Amino acid sequence: VQLQAFGGGLVQTGGSLRLSCTVSESIYSINNMGWYRQAPGKEREVVATRTSGGGTYYADSAKGRFAISRDNAENTVYLQMNSVKPEDTAVYYCNVAIRRTAGSRITDFWGQGTQVTVSS
Repeated sequence: VQLQAFGGGLVQTGGSLRLSCTVSESIYSINNMGWYRQAPGKEREVVATRTSGGGTYYADSAKGRFAISRDNAENTVYLQMNSVKPEDTAVYYCNVAIRRTAGSRITDFWGQGTQVTVSS
């Protein structure tokens, strides 16, 4: 299973971006999902997660500005980023827990990362 992440780029402080992450093949279901980021010289950190039941978690840095969502028909997860700040600059990775078939176990997959750069 491959995850294709899109939507990164250069944006000014206060602007918006929407990241997307699409599962490239037909699957049975997407369970939990999340967005993570890694800035230069720092460890990867969680930005937002969403459970299959709809429960969400946001890092303090993302609360009130970012929103995680999904499109089940398109097997795509999104991260809407609003009011971005220079400290949001990082490579953003999606993580999706997938059940390939009805009888298979749930497996985690990572996207390849998309660069977000916020200029001041």
